[in-house]
Amino acid sequence: MKTMAFFVAYAFAAFAALAEDASPAAEPQAGAREPGEVQPLKYYGKIAQRVALMLPAKHVLQHPMDDEISRRAWTNLVSFYDFQRSIFLKSDIERMAERESSLDDELKAGDASFGFDLYNLYCKRLRERIDYVTNALATAEWDFSTNETYQVKRKTAPWPESEEEANDLWRRKMKFEMLAQTVGRELDAEKKTKDGGEALPSGAADVSDEIDALGEGDPSLSPKENLLKKYRQYVALLTEPDEESVMQRYMTAVCQAYDPHSDYMSPVSKEDFDMEMSLSLCGVGATLQMDDGALKIAEILPGGPLDVDGRIEEGDKIVGVAQGDGPMEDILWHPIKKSIKKIRGAKGTRVTLEIVPRSDPTGAVRKRYEIVRDVIRLDEGMAATGRVEKVVSGGVTNTLGYIYLPGFYGTPEKRPSDPGFRSSAMDVGRILAEFNAQDVEGVVLDLRGDGGGLLREAVMLSAHFVPSGPVVQTREMFVGLKQLPIPAGNPVAFKKPVVVMTDRASASASEIVAAHLRDTARAVVVGDARTHGKGTVQNVMGMGPERYGSIKITTGRFYRVDGRSTQVKGVEADIHLPSVLDSLDIGEDKLDNALPFTRIVPAKYEKCWNMDEYIPKLKELSDARLKENERYAKHLSLVAATKEKFDRETVPLEHDAYMAMVRADRQLDEPDAGAEAKEESGEARPEGGEAKAADEDGKKDEKPRRRSRRNRMQPREDDVVLDEALNVLADLVRLNGGAELPKPPPSALDWYNALFGL
Repeated sequence: MKTMAFFVAYAFAAFAALAEDASPAAEPQAGAREPGEVQPLKYYGKIAQRVALMLPAKHVLQHPMDDEISRRAWTNLVSFYDFQRSIFLKSDIERMAERESSLDDELKAGDASFGFDLYNLYCKRLRERIDYVTNALATAEWDFSTNETYQVKRKTAPWPESEEEANDLWRRKMKFEMLAQTVGRELDAEKKTKDGGEALPSGAADVSDEIDALGEGDPSLSPKENLLKKYRQYVALLTEPDEESVMQRYMTAVCQAYDPHSDYMSPVSKEDFDMEMSLSLCGVGATLQMDDGALKIAEILPGGPLDVDGRIEEGDKIVGVAQGDGPMEDILWHPIKKSIKKIRGAKGTRVTLEIVPRSDPTGAVRKRYEIVRDVIRLDEGMAATGRVEKVVSGGVTNTLGYIYLPGFYGTPEKRPSDPGFRSSAMDVGRILAEFNAQDVEGVVLDLRGDGGGLLREAVMLSAHFVPSGPVVQTREMFVGLKQLPIPAGNPVAFKKPVVVMTDRASASASEIVAAHLRDTARAVVVGDARTHGKGTVQNVMGMGPERYGSIKITTGRFYRVDGRSTQVKGVEADIHLPSVLDSLDIGEDKLDNALPFTRIVPAKYEKCWNMDEYIPKLKELSDARLKENERYAKHLSLVAATKEKFDRETVPLEHDAYMAMVRADRQLDEPDAGAEAKEESGEARPEGGEAKAADEDGKKDEKPRRRSRRNRMQPREDDVVLDEALNVLADLVRLNGGAELPKPPPSALDWYNALFGL
């Protein structure tokens, strides 16, 4: 009766909230503010109330919206704006802390003002810091001979006590950034001279990796000019009035007080989320980034409208947008999300872009191009890909398949027969069919860096390798325990040995597949000691009118078929081949407010093979092989050095000490000099072919294709961990004698049909 009463009360409250919303105008909430400050729109109070209502009712924890949640939300939002504790003063934090335990009451009352009060204070302090930076850069002389240091990690450092202390912190920050550029250019010039090339003058050499990490530098500018440009863009991006973004940050901080994967999505963010899942969008086909207030075309997507048109090039800048026959709107220094929304639009509609060509650094020349929008597939570098590998060992050549899956994408609202339907599992199925046609003896399924996606796709993917049984168990609010099984009569797509590659970035759906194939003894898992550890289920729910956005709430947990959750502990590797992520401070266990590990009763499932018979021998063979592998030894050195760099709390601000540190870092980052020679001599993987079908006419595309940034994130050809995974697979093929998956026993229906000749 209590549950029924709760549902009635919740439904009535939601209905009442909907009925109360009769304010179509975007009016600010009441409250006095300084001129230029961002104010919450009137209906944001309704959003705040619904978030405060839905989280306790729908979240798996069933935790009330109370003072504890308020304190967590307060901390989340303050950390978002000032993670390095360098913007706010200690007095600011003390004043804002007066509301630390009252946000729950404010939200229930429809008051969203705290997120805007904090943001406006942040903008004020940031502008003060940038004013100081601008003046200091104009007058300061930098002395790199003193033994000062700069604290690069300040997550737990105290906030500055005074403006003077804040200024000194920023002085050191500027000095570090100036030194990073200076040393980077000196080392680049030194390398060019050593390599036999002409050394570039100091002002034109490439900037270092360090300053690139802080913000891309322009090699044609001096270090001082680069910093001024960077800070100007920094302020413009973070302080441009944009009520929707401010509200999203605040409501997300509240949602993530429950767990790190609950989220609030504004209408624009929900649109981006849907496009990411379906691997498609409708627009002009470009990746954009802010540059001097304009939108610089960082990348033109192959096959998109800009690529087909050919008049606009990468590096050009968009400064104006016009819809159809409408007027040209200036977008200089406008919020990047709002400008991108103007460029996107329905298929077949026209948009005119005002362009400053990359060949004109002054910005004096402007050209206008009309482009017809179209659907752009985001496949390149994001969809499943495969190729065939030849591995030679002991005079025996094995033909093996390799599949890289960066995410579990799909279009859940469509059927396979619908136009635009996408499915990562179906894409993998097509690759496996091609492998079977080429008599591939085993497959490496690479899930490294795969952050997950659609649960449906994970179940369908596992069904390609396992004939029957549950894939995963879920326990959700108001649903209870549920098993997601492989459909009856499932035709296994690939029956030969499988190796699954994982790392600390493999999460959610990729962990479900890795755990299922490991627990059913269908595959050997190799890679980092364990995966990310995300074992929770999220559901996206609307909040009423479209402008209210959506809320993504953690409503349940995943459980492996053996009863363990993947939450926090992840999926452990059978054979440990560490990546640079393995020992870094990342993973679910490092996230604030992560849910704990839990366990339930195991499901009824069967094992495909006796992997316990093979794994000890596979480890022995791998250890012996890697012990003599110089490339792997260098890889382990890189892993250790990366951890050392990641854990670095301070950096020296003395020139020679900093140069020695960067020089050592660069030497470790150099690629294996012998990789090309080994490839040519056949000591590496001597043969490789794409598993994609060839063009019908057998000819190559004459047009050179751009290589996208996403594609560059795919595993490299000189990947020593991948090489060893292929060797482990070859060992497994030999150990099991090339056997295929045993055929499952016939079901009662099969027996009945056979008996009566049906």
